[in-house]
Amino acid sequence: MTTQPTQPTQPTQPSPPAQPSLTFELPDGSLQHVQVVQVLNAGYAGRGQEDVAAHVAELAELGVPAPSVTPALYPVSPYLAQQTGRVSVQHARTSGEAEWALVVAADGELLLTAACDHTDRALEVHGVAWSKNAAPDVLATRAWRLADVAPRLDDLTLRAWVTHDGTETEVQSGTLAELLPPAYWVEVLRERGDLVPGTVLISGTIPMAEGVDQFAERWRVELGDPATGETIECSYDVVPLPEPIG
Repeated sequence: MTTQPTQPTQPTQPSPPAQPSLTFELPDGSLQHVQVVQVLNAGYAGRGQEDVAAHVAELAELGVPAPSVTPALYPVSPYLAQQTGRVSVQHARTSGEAEWALVVAADGELLLTAACDHTDRALEVHGVAWSKNAAPDVLATRAWRLADVAPRLDDLTLRAWVTHDGTETEVQSGTLAELLPPAYWVEVLRERGDLVPGTVLISGTIPMAEGVDQFAERWRVELGDPATGETIECSYDVVPLPEPIG
């Protein structure tokens, strides 16, 4: 009897990593599931770029390197877009920022939601892009269709609170009129070929209140629509990691 030669076993190809996903509830109760393909964090994105230039100069005095252009745009790892109530940090000098997020849904629809860009301030002096990749962008679980709020975007409010020893204090308060509008970033994304399903763009932030300690145990951000009284909120606890061994 002739024995057939054994065919070599083909190596198993690893499965591609699963894309991080987000789910948003819309005002009509429907859900939009988004497979995140890229996250972009805007920086120095105030609508008055003269004020931005002054802010860049102030940060430079604190050792934060100035961007080559403003507004800036920092790509971060897609898994950093999270809907979570807990952010683990390596040290005490990290803090959030009140922002709005533009999300391109699976069908191409544009969504607007609240977000908090948690940032490593100790790492920021070595590179803003590095600091943005050191902690997550926390997004709310509810969203509005951008088209529904577009006529009154500048009136939408953006607020943030920090908690210390159980006491909550407002640390940011303003309106979307202070920031470059979603339409600006939609055009930027379109020109870059990045206006694709799964894109998340975080807006940049408004000024912090003076005298409030931003290195807090909890952050809460609210996006509000004064015309309807509706709000979208995200919040999370800031939890220190254990001390390293070695």
